[in-house]
Amino acid sequence: MALLNKISEDLKIAMKGSDKIRVETLRMIRAGLLEKNVEKRPSGGMTPDDKISVLISASKKRKESVEIFRQNGRNDLAEQEEKELQIIQEYLPKQISTDEVEAFIKKTIIDIGATSSKDFSKIMPIVMKELKGKADGKFIQETVRKMLGS
Repeated sequence: MALLNKISEDLKIAMKGSDKIRVETLRMIRAGLLEKNVEKRPSGGMTPDDKISVLISASKKRKESVEIFRQNGRNDLAEQEEKELQIIQEYLPKQISTDEVEAFIKKTIIDIGATSSKDFSKIMPIVMKELKGKADGKFIQETVRKMLGS
């Protein structure tokens, strides 16, 4: 539970520094991780993928909220969500570049021998397993579709 320990330590530091947004965000992440841990306890506990999925889910919610708030002219709320997103991303694996994502997808398509959009369901599990947490899932999906000619 190294991630949970790190978040707890960072939470203490944020509380001492009176960083309200950071405190709230870290509490939310910590609660999500603890909830997932309780959920996974009967099957042996959380895996690293489970931890990443909690962070990805929180990140995705913030991105969607930013988009909705911007569309409705609520820049103040969008800015707060962006700050929370930045904090969450500190705990995600380092994001890889667009070029690296495209190169990996292209290599996977060649390795599998995919030729059309019918092969989408063969490519996606392999690509997502490798790139989960390292790149945006929506971007990965769009890139695979584009490369397969969908």
